[in-house]
Amino acid sequence: MNDVNHIPAAPAAPDTRPRVAVVFGGRSSEHAISCVTAGSVLAAIDRAKYDVLPLGITQDGRWALVADAAERLAIGPSGDLPDVEGIAEPGGSVVLAADPTQREITVVAQGEVAKLLGEVDVVFPLLHGPYGEDGTIQGLLELAGVPYVGSGVLASAVSMDKEYMKRVFEGFGLPVGPYVTIRPRDWERDPQTSRDAVAALGFPVFVKPARAGSSMGITKVHRIEDLDAAVEEARTHDPKVIVEGMLRGREIECGVLEFEDGPRASLPAEIRVGGGHEFYDFAAKYLPDNGTELDVPAKLTGAETGEAQRLAVAAFEALSCEGLARVDFFLLEDGSYVINEVNTMPGFTPVSMYPQMWKATGVDYPALVDRLVQAALGRTNSLLR
Repeated sequence: MNDVNHIPAAPAAPDTRPRVAVVFGGRSSEHAISCVTAGSVLAAIDRAKYDVLPLGITQDGRWALVADAAERLAIGPSGDLPDVEGIAEPGGSVVLAADPTQREITVVAQGEVAKLLGEVDVVFPLLHGPYGEDGTIQGLLELAGVPYVGSGVLASAVSMDKEYMKRVFEGFGLPVGPYVTIRPRDWERDPQTSRDAVAALGFPVFVKPARAGSSMGITKVHRIEDLDAAVEEARTHDPKVIVEGMLRGREIECGVLEFEDGPRASLPAEIRVGGGHEFYDFAAKYLPDNGTELDVPAKLTGAETGEAQRLAVAAFEALSCEGLARVDFFLLEDGSYVINEVNTMPGFTPVSMYPQMWKATGVDYPALVDRLVQAALGRTNSLLR
């Protein structure tokens, strides 16, 4: 009789689940918001269906393995913001080689032998702002031959740059508001010409970094005397600045999601800013008890809803977006829409506008995450079709 204690164990079945690397954090001023977004996705992604590898990018640009702990990536009750350094595991930096013949993730530590962590099937880049949402990580992933969620290099880069985004919309005949671009050399060599161009817009105006998000570095300026300080504040986030004329109207947003038959628009939503905020700034967006109210769906007529959805898809296609995007509008008093901007990786917590709009349209948060990952697994973003 065989001794059961000496029967060799059967070899473990290979893990056939697709491996999803959730990448977040990053070098931009939106580091903390990226962490919050990642915490929500990590909590929702189906672990029975996917093997999940969380990877954080610190504010100095180091890639690190991080604790798979969604609860540590939330904004604290007193407004404390999460940071990748706080959950990074010791033991070196993570490296993804720009080599399409392999998809190995490697951990490299000084004086130690590199450790292989295996291949990645798809990357979910939950990065907001420069060095992530702007086409840079998309370019790295293209070089590495790794599929990823969301738009490619061109759409990501153009959508991040508010000037060129508006120029594309103008070329496609889509409505945008009045604006002035202040490039670094403009401001350094002849600031008065920039001041005169801004004054021609009329006050108030909004002074913004051209390539940033989450309302970082934005100032509402009511008089010319305050313009220089607002420009310098924006330039701490981006040397190129865009100044937008005031548009009086309702703030409407619409989500776009790619389906098998093409992009579709969600029901629109409306933002109503309160709590003493002059506009939808960082505190009004993210901090507790901010006084902001969201109507999901927005209280619009059928015609207003249909036009927002039509323009959202048109903006998505004009920029050659893929996967997902959130399109932000102003609905003016005369009933017309103006496109404010497009976000190719919008805020993605369950209480963020994009997931809320799709929930109201019939796609809940876990299903939304799953659809995006499945779409990325089935799509080649590369030029090499």
